[in-house]
Amino acid sequence: MTRTAEHTITAPTPITTPASAASDPLLQLEYDSQPSSGPDALRLVKCPTGLALRGMPVICPKCGARRDWLLINYRRHVWIGCRCGEEWLEPEITRRDFDTMIADPTWTRYRTLDEARAVLGFDGLFAGLYLE
Repeated sequence: MTRTAEHTITAPTPITTPASAASDPLLQLEYDSQPSSGPDALRLVKCPTGLALRGMPVICPKCGARRDWLLINYRRHVWIGCRCGEEWLEPEITRRDFDTMIADPTWTRYRTLDEARAVLGFDGLFAGLYLE
């Protein structure tokens, strides 16, 4: 059996900054301040209070902290981060739960997750401290 049509697979075009935004600092600032969206968006929210999942308080397995968490959402998974730098996947928190925790719709964008951890104080530097 011979083929009558050739099928080619093309790679998806990467999302880049619009050319006009790259040359104009104000347009670049507007582009950078827009929240990430789509299924591959990485979102963070601070939770200064304690969390209870199914009636059990969330406790950091490394330092024993009971509040002041960083919740990290990527795709359908949510991780909990502690000030000591410990992070773990929390299957009890769904993306829908994460969306309800977002009280302030304003966003700050960070280039990487490591940069966000450092700026927000969840990189281990403030281990054992509660910041309010």
